[in-house]
Amino acid sequence: MKIAMQWRAAVLGVLSLAAAGACGARRNEMLSFTGTADDGRFLQHYEIKPSELPRPGATASANNDQRVVDHPAGARLHLPVGYRISVFAEGIGGARWLALAPNGDVFVADSGNGEIEILRGVGPDGRFQQKFTFATGLLQPFGMAFWRNYLYVAQTGEVVRFNYTPGQTKADVKPEHIADLTPFGYNQHWTRDIAFNPAGTKMYVTVGSSNNDSPESDPRRAAISEYNPDGSGQRIFASGLRNAVGIAWEPKTGKLWATVNERDELGDNLPPDYFTSVQDGAFYGWPYAYIGPHPDPRNASKRPDLVQKTITPDVLIQSHSAALGLAFYTGKMFPAEYQGDAFVALHGSWNRAEPTGYKILRVRMKDGKPVGGYDDFITGWFTDGKVWGRPVGLLVAQDGSLLIVDDGGRRIWRVTYEGGGSK
Repeated sequence: MKIAMQWRAAVLGVLSLAAAGACGARRNEMLSFTGTADDGRFLQHYEIKPSELPRPGATASANNDQRVVDHPAGARLHLPVGYRISVFAEGIGGARWLALAPNGDVFVADSGNGEIEILRGVGPDGRFQQKFTFATGLLQPFGMAFWRNYLYVAQTGEVVRFNYTPGQTKADVKPEHIADLTPFGYNQHWTRDIAFNPAGTKMYVTVGSSNNDSPESDPRRAAISEYNPDGSGQRIFASGLRNAVGIAWEPKTGKLWATVNERDELGDNLPPDYFTSVQDGAFYGWPYAYIGPHPDPRNASKRPDLVQKTITPDVLIQSHSAALGLAFYTGKMFPAEYQGDAFVALHGSWNRAEPTGYKILRVRMKDGKPVGGYDDFITGWFTDGKVWGRPVGLLVAQDGSLLIVDDGGRRIWRVTYEGGGSK
């Protein structure tokens, strides 16, 4: 595959440990990062074109699972100049996803422990000031959405909602069942994101496939479903999405966008993961085709009609990067040229000979559309063959900072802009 990697000429900010003694620190030890200068070789631009994809099986499938280690001595995170990253929270071991409450509280889905936590305020050190447990006893909670006087939570098998008043720190009644979903699926496809349209009239829920590359009997699988807020009126909004993980509404056009993890076993560079607008009634290929009408050698003959209907996604991402978190920047802290741009979290590959991912990327948008490929925004969690962080959920906080869940390092990071930089 041809991937254009254009070196950025601008000087980039590099964040390093403030004290050498903190290198290799225990997970629960406070980390402090400060900015220094760098020569720019760590942040790249990528543009993957559908016309330049390799043939299926051009490389053998790989298994290169990366064990997460403690912060290696000397490992650094790399950001554009003017940005700073610090630890916002540690010790929420099963944290995966974030949501912003109407009053600015940060709600955290602790999927591993079945809890919803609240982090409130920001201290002088950049860390949260108060923590509350809003709800317990949930089954793999993930997506969260606020609608009227409710907090909706998408668990693996159902959507529930809690009564909620802004500022409330603990659920006062048991959650109300809203909609049945599908049970645990293949290869960790248990995540269910949830979002309401800008008008608040419809609810959208993601469900991934139950297998790698075989047709599903349940149409809710590998799809995004639409519901009324009370859980009625379910219909398939878009299908052929092997594992749509994050969904969000683009602020200028009001269109739904998603991050999607594609299938395995077709080679190191096939098919790409992607970030795309989601069209009502559209089919995105899985499992019969990929990235437009490219036939899947294992399934294309079963539904040639669907192969021809397959939509080409907007932005292709290096294969097996595991694109998860998604946030459009609508805050006021970052420079104006970031307004409306998208950030995407790449959790990292396990099935590629040369690992990729483990970073945050930026997709530049103009009039609600991508302007070509994507840029690295934060790299460095994969250093010298070692993984010490795996980004998952993203959130633009009330003050305009960007929060990043790192379920490998068991931290939530906070990115701020302190001036001096450019595009």
